[in-house]
Amino acid sequence: MIPEAAHVGVEDVPWVENHAYPGTMMRLLRADLAEGTYVMAGRLPAGLEVGTHRHIGAVHMFTLAGAWGYREHGFVNRAGSYLYEPPGSTHTLFVPADNTEVTETLTIVHGVTEYLDADGNVVAVSDAAANLRGYYESCEAAGLPRPSGILL
Repeated sequence: MIPEAAHVGVEDVPWVENHAYPGTMMRLLRADLAEGTYVMAGRLPAGLEVGTHRHIGAVHMFTLAGAWGYREHGFVNRAGSYLYEPPGSTHTLFVPADNTEVTETLTIVHGVTEYLDADGNVVAVSDAAANLRGYYESCEAAGLPRPSGILL
C-alpha cells in the first residue's frame, strides 16, 4: 500500500484558547500518540511568558508573525525565522511586551516536555497525549465539537 498525503484545512481544526496560557490561541494539527510527536499552531500575545522547560526530543519552530525569544539567549525570533531545539535544551520562552502584533508560530515537538521550577526540579510534563486532551478540553469549553480533522 502506498501512503497518502494528509491534509488539515483551516475549517477542519478551529483556533481555540489554550487554557494553560490564558490569552493564547492554538490549533492542534497532528498528534501521533505512538510516535510521541505533535504539531501545534499558536497565537501568542505580547507579554506572554512560558515557564522554564526542557525538551526530551527535538523541536522545530517556525515564526510566521510577530516576535518571541528565550530568556537564556540573546536572539529574537521574528517572522520568517526557523528555530531548532536539540533534545535536552532548556529555556524560558517569552513574547516581548512591546510587540505590536500577535506572534504566530508553528511548532513540531518530538517527545516529552518537562516544566521546571527555580531549582531545576520537574514540576509538570506535557506530551502529544496531554496536548490532544488539552485541545479537546479547549474546544468543549468554547462550545465546539471535537474536530475530526486532527491527524492522529
